[in-house]
Amino acid sequence: MSKQFSTADVASHKDAESGMYIIIDENVYDVTGFVDEHPGGAKILKRVAGKDATKQFWKYHNESVLKKYSPKLKIGSVGEKAKL
Repeated sequence: MSKQFSTADVASHKDAESGMYIIIDENVYDVTGFVDEHPGGAKILKRVAGKDATKQFWKYHNESVLKKYSPKLKIGSVGEKAKL
């Protein structure tokens, strides 16, 4: 079973020192080691670190990108629904 994170847990991981986590479709990804490899540049990932990046992700990527990188970057899921 994958690890459960709260949105507050993810929000506390927004820089290189604490690790950089993002949420995409309620799944949590650790992009700390991927920042420098990101084809769109590190600045984009740094801007969404600690946040739900679902909207931004799907604007520029398709399902195949998620399938390619999920095994390496996915570390769990959000255990609570985001409050609107």
